[in-house]
Amino acid sequence: MPNRLATESSPYLLQHADNPVDWYPWGQEALEKAHREDKPILLSIGYSACHWCHVMAHDCFEDAEVAAVMNRLFVNIKVDREERPDLDQIYQSAHQLLTRRGGGWPLTMFLTPDQMPFFAGTYFPRTPRYQLPAFPDLMENIARAWSERRGDVLAQNEAVRAALAQQQPVQGDQMEAGEALFSKAVDDFAQAFDPVWGGFSRAPKFPRPGELLFLLREAQRSNHEQARDMALFTLRKMASGGVRDQLGGGFCRYSVDAQWAIPHFEKMLYDNGPLLHLYADAWALSGDALFRETAEDLVGWLLREMCAPGGGFYSALDADSEGHEGKFYVWTPDEVRELLSGEEYAVAATVYGFNLPANFENSRWNPILACSLDDAASKLELSGEVAATLLERSRKKLFARRETRVKPGRDDKQLTSWNALMIAGLVHAGRVMGRPDWIDAAQAAIDFLHQNLWRDGRLLASYKQGEARLNAYLDDYAFLLDALLESMQAGYREADMAWARELADTLLSQFEDTGQGGFFFTSHDHEALITRPKPGYDNATPSGNGIAAFALQRLGYLLGESRYLEASMRCLRVFQAQLIQQPIACPTLLAVLDESLVPPRVIVLRGPPAALREWSATLAPKLGVRDMLLALPNGTDCPESLAKPESDRPTAWICHGSACLPPITGLSALVI
Repeated sequence: MPNRLATESSPYLLQHADNPVDWYPWGQEALEKAHREDKPILLSIGYSACHWCHVMAHDCFEDAEVAAVMNRLFVNIKVDREERPDLDQIYQSAHQLLTRRGGGWPLTMFLTPDQMPFFAGTYFPRTPRYQLPAFPDLMENIARAWSERRGDVLAQNEAVRAALAQQQPVQGDQMEAGEALFSKAVDDFAQAFDPVWGGFSRAPKFPRPGELLFLLREAQRSNHEQARDMALFTLRKMASGGVRDQLGGGFCRYSVDAQWAIPHFEKMLYDNGPLLHLYADAWALSGDALFRETAEDLVGWLLREMCAPGGGFYSALDADSEGHEGKFYVWTPDEVRELLSGEEYAVAATVYGFNLPANFENSRWNPILACSLDDAASKLELSGEVAATLLERSRKKLFARRETRVKPGRDDKQLTSWNALMIAGLVHAGRVMGRPDWIDAAQAAIDFLHQNLWRDGRLLASYKQGEARLNAYLDDYAFLLDALLESMQAGYREADMAWARELADTLLSQFEDTGQGGFFFTSHDHEALITRPKPGYDNATPSGNGIAAFALQRLGYLLGESRYLEASMRCLRVFQAQLIQQPIACPTLLAVLDESLVPPRVIVLRGPPAALREWSATLAPKLGVRDMLLALPNGTDCPESLAKPESDRPTAWICHGSACLPPITGLSALVI
């Protein structure tokens, strides 16, 4: 018989609706039951595409005996971390405090009835293995501790509460962080850089787009050759590895090895949006065809598999299909040989590595770019044109056969923040790479969010099957404001500017810490939780504070609005200690610092629409990281600060901060 999760909309919660566990969603009913019955809470946080979440669900939550222990001893609450990042953020921090180790998913927390954590872990098995205790035994011991050693538990809770409070940043007297931090960050990245495979860590390796965006920004900002080389080398290695879906496009979450060859196979929208931005910029900087192809394949995957019929983009694809991680993606050489002609197989096996020892379990192969097409043609004594034709035919056949397999599950909710990250990446790539169809798709997604997740001057966080829900978070507002600024540079729309101003005003009124500066993750009228984080470090997604400060600063320069500029500077000051101590952990805030030291260059174009499109297309791939380009065709209404006289020929106005140059009427004078 289904439990209470059966009425939820989250795909992750619905995955657990038939468990024998008496699950509750997070809410008053569960919290009041814990108080009323004086029972601790077993809080389980995960997400629908998570492989180890599936393993624990199958091993423990689907087992009647394990469920009986859970139901007898605890009030059991299941949370989708993608819908409730506020809860996930708090209890991941608590996990680190209690265990002195990094967290992850599934996150397994034991709480007092007043929501304070007193024991933490991640995955636990039904029987002892992996040097982990059996979950039923662990639960019995925890319940016994709650019953017999409550004083110790409550004392520890006070220590945890104090430690969580101490994590909040405090504003300094003045902004001490300066130009030297950029060099320090590059040096720190160089110390961690893997010169063989790229990236900045041992296995497992995560893409971490914010770090690479910083390095590309630094390469353009200060002509830093080492920053450029580290970023482009890493992007090439990622694009050549199995973490990129070589047949279908897009990137998986991370690689379990140092070579980017074998991923955890889930594909997340929030990774692919910033990665698209990166690959477009890498192509513009280097002209490398691999970067262009990677971006084009990513968008192909997005538009084919992640577009919702009513608009916007779905959240994720699962790692598993038919109960096995990666089964949808991997091959045996015999499967490939049977499908392709001899000539096709020779090229495909050389390029994708099917002629090498298997790189995945059960003698299977996850395709990588083991050899460039030019080298493959040379080895096989083929012309480049013939090799390219054979590879393209092979890829189409392999993809078509793969499409007949059982596909991984898709998380079909649409999250405001993740949609905003993809919109920003898609519209930026469309502008840089001259793809107006990508820009159209991004702006259609903006319209979807405006129509469905903007209610009475406030955002909602999640949408599924016609229903928008959940009070939005800092990331929703900040990422969407940033996406609107990107979109207006690709195709100015008056409604986007009006919405950007509303979002900015709500950020200030509902999220800013008016005492210390910076922005809380939850709004002032959000549900009260055990702490209220104010995150500054970049993680899998960029820092909400960093993006809020960056977007507010840019909007402030565009509009001449001091409120936005001052809020951005207050945010920068409150995180200055973190910036000085560990700049590589705050690449988004480093971009804010950069544009506080040297304001962006604003280029406003005015004139006939067709001519402005030509100018914009020429300028877009050549612009610097501090440049903002707005093309305002004759007849376009715009804020007073951007208003320029109409002209029968294209004219450009360029301003740095409050200093503006005379109008320019020749395109050659603008090309950098």
